[in-house]
Amino acid sequence: MQLHEYQAKEILRELGIPVPVSFVCREPQEVGAACDRVGFPCVVKAQVHAGGRGKAGGVRVVRGSEEGCDMAVKLLGRRLVTSQTVAEGQAVHCLLVERGCEVAREFYVGLVLDRQRDRMCLMGCAQGGMEIEEVAASRPEAIVREWIDPVVGLMPYQARRMAWSLGCGGGTHKQIVSVLQELCRAGALFDATLLEINPLVITKQEEVAALDAKMTVDESALFRQSRMARLRDASQEDEREVEAGKHNLSYVALTGNIGCMVNGAGLAMATMDMIQHEGGQPANFLDIGGSATQDRVRHALRLIVRDKAVRAVLINVFGGIVRCDMVARGIVGAAREVGVAVPLVVRLRGTRAQEGKAVLAASGLSITPVDTLLEAARTVVAHAA
Repeated sequence: MQLHEYQAKEILRELGIPVPVSFVCREPQEVGAACDRVGFPCVVKAQVHAGGRGKAGGVRVVRGSEEGCDMAVKLLGRRLVTSQTVAEGQAVHCLLVERGCEVAREFYVGLVLDRQRDRMCLMGCAQGGMEIEEVAASRPEAIVREWIDPVVGLMPYQARRMAWSLGCGGGTHKQIVSVLQELCRAGALFDATLLEINPLVITKQEEVAALDAKMTVDESALFRQSRMARLRDASQEDEREVEAGKHNLSYVALTGNIGCMVNGAGLAMATMDMIQHEGGQPANFLDIGGSATQDRVRHALRLIVRDKAVRAVLINVFGGIVRCDMVARGIVGAAREVGVAVPLVVRLRGTRAQEGKAVLAASGLSITPVDTLLEAARTVVAHAA
């Protein structure tokens, strides 16, 4: 789950990481007043769950309240398209007005979950700002890394070594070390899988400040992170994924034209792999779970066929805990309620599979039953062509 910049900065501020004075605004008039309060020049930033805002016109230095209001009118209620958004962009519902500062140096620092090493990795680069992606791609050796032991946490020597690697000495060394330590503490406190400051700057007054912040929280930890859960902005997420979550469905929207409904993440991934092997493209990942109910199956099928790009649907269920006849009744019920207009290819194996096939056969609906995964993939790809 992603947070907005202003939300991440509030967390950093609470932990003692210096953050410029700022105000969140949702109306153009508020932006003008906020600009006057922080002083000029100030920075107006669109708040969306995506990077690349500066290059897309979503971040601008303004030198007057009227200029700030003009920018607010152009951004609020519109969709900002960046290199990290979907084609239609992300809706801008609020802006952050922030005091400007005189930057002497800027860095990148970030904390990210390294799934290969099963621990958090603290990363730093002496070149921060908008070009950090290009630096990481062209000169990966410029990124300094420190892996954090999950038992003892970030050791003081690691923070000092990182600060020296960034070229920070003298009076700013201690400040940078403190920022790195608190960044790692924030990651542990709030179950972050990503927490980055880009740029972290040293001003001409030799003060350290976090000018931007990005934070992603592990959704599996939200049961113990009630504060983080309350910060969720569903308007920044795919509405289908939000709807799926309400019915305990694991759904991820993709860009293909073959809808997939499967029980179990492993089987779902194998199903999508087989579809691509046969020349097709999945429109989604959808796992109804090992203990799916008939009602959940209905919600899942309705969710799939709402996608106008879907030209065929493959339902692949292996009955272990879940019964195939129950899944079949859910499919029939949803198909009748929604009026499915695309071909349905169904593979049922396992517990009460024969009874499930009988339910589908007796429904009178246009459903193509198959027995093997290869046959299922070939059939649905042919239907979607």
